Amino acid sequence: MKTSFFKVLAKVNKTVLPSYTKKGLDLSKASKLQMAIVGWRSFVTLRAID
Repeated sequence: MKTSFFKVLAKVNKTVLPSYTKKGLDLSKASKLQMAIVGWRSFVTLRAID
């Protein structure tokens, strides 16, 4: 159940949140909001894979 919730959440994140990888964002120059979005997306993705 937990992984299915995170899989759905990952799909929502993919459609709603911006993809900074495609934009070529330099993490050393990213704002705090951009870093929070990157962290959130990675957190959800790792939980969906398990």
